[in-house]
Amino acid sequence: MAESATQFGYSIKSSKGSLQDMELHNSRPSKEGSDIALEDADRGKKSSPNPWMDSAAFPDGGAKAWLTVAGASSCLFVSFGWVNCVGVFQEYYQRNQLKQYTASDIAWIPALQIFFMLFGGSFAGKVFDDYGPAPLLAVGTFLHVFGLMMTSISKEYYQFLLSQAVCSAIGASLVFYPAFTCVSTWFFKKRGAALGLVAAGSSLGGVIFPIMVVNLIPEVGFGWAIRICAFLILALLIFANLTVRSRITPTKRPFRLLDFVRPLKEPSFSLLAGAIFFFYWGMFIPFTFIVVEARSHGMSQSLADYLVPILNGASILGRTLPNAFADKAGHFNIMIIMSSFTSILILALWLPATGNAPTIVFAALFGVASGAGIGLTPALCAQISPIKEIGVRTGTVFSISAFAALTGSPIGGQIIADSQGSFRNAILFGGVSCGIGSALFAITRITLAGVKMVKI
Repeated sequence: MAESATQFGYSIKSSKGSLQDMELHNSRPSKEGSDIALEDADRGKKSSPNPWMDSAAFPDGGAKAWLTVAGASSCLFVSFGWVNCVGVFQEYYQRNQLKQYTASDIAWIPALQIFFMLFGGSFAGKVFDDYGPAPLLAVGTFLHVFGLMMTSISKEYYQFLLSQAVCSAIGASLVFYPAFTCVSTWFFKKRGAALGLVAAGSSLGGVIFPIMVVNLIPEVGFGWAIRICAFLILALLIFANLTVRSRITPTKRPFRLLDFVRPLKEPSFSLLAGAIFFFYWGMFIPFTFIVVEARSHGMSQSLADYLVPILNGASILGRTLPNAFADKAGHFNIMIIMSSFTSILILALWLPATGNAPTIVFAALFGVASGAGIGLTPALCAQISPIKEIGVRTGTVFSISAFAALTGSPIGGQIIADSQGSFRNAILFGGVSCGIGSALFAITRITLAGVKMVKI
């Protein structure tokens, strides 16, 4: 996409048609030998194609590609799909095993769970670039399932922290990253649609897991409810281990901390990282507190338990249709629209809502809007990343956003405690944070392509 390069120059060396690393510079490179320089569009020169944007290099289909999509969707089902039901556990722990603790104390369990799942990105990205997806998927499968088995026998606060929030979450992280990264290596023209199908797995998991948990606990107890979920996760991850493959041959390189920091020197990349941080900072407030907030307004327990499945069920649309449309209209353009819609929903619908109907409507619409935000994140990273560095750079962005996940829910819980149980200020915090993220997405887009109405 020529428009996305108007602010930068790329030096690209060709070698018998294979993809090589791209190096981002702040000044215009010269043409030497087989080097091809992208000319500055502001000076009226015509740009040469960026090989990361060269559709001829990507199969955009085939058995291996679509099997990778299926396996990657399974990875998202058991990782982000499991994390998506944090609201059920927040409310359940407040009523049962951890009722002697405050909402803010309990919120550290889902917060740490999301943090470790996202923060593992830098490590997972480096391992992926060096060795491919296989070791990540194998180790992640063991840690995720083992952590949940330990959660099923936990009794104390620290035990839930270590098993569910640390061990299981690290395992989820190791299967989450290769899923998105592998799919990006197979698709170009259909990348948004393919990644949307992968992200839809997390929505489906976010529907099925809460329903399983809330219905199994009364029947077989908390321990066996968690173990049954763990066995389902194990089966799906066995399938993922057999199907998820990368098109790019791993290239082992020495570990350099600079590899993770260097992308942040690029204005577009640092702005994108900041946008995702603020958007995630506010987005996880509804995920964590929607059930508790609905109960505070008198919603029945049986109905409140289904708010999370409603939210995640609606997000299936949010993680597929906008992604497919983004392939035509531009990933950044659609991200700006959907992130702004998320902010408006939190501030204009959830904030004043007090009855069952508006809360249910918010859950459904928020699922669509936030689902697009989550599903488009890896596509945005891929759009401004060299293919050989996609693992590290995607991991860097998600590692930064992990601190948003770590602090967002506990801050929201503390705000609720300081407000004598009122959720108003916590909702304001979530909506404003998402709004700041939306503004930064827009600034990133302007940095890449200016204010012209172009596909970006």
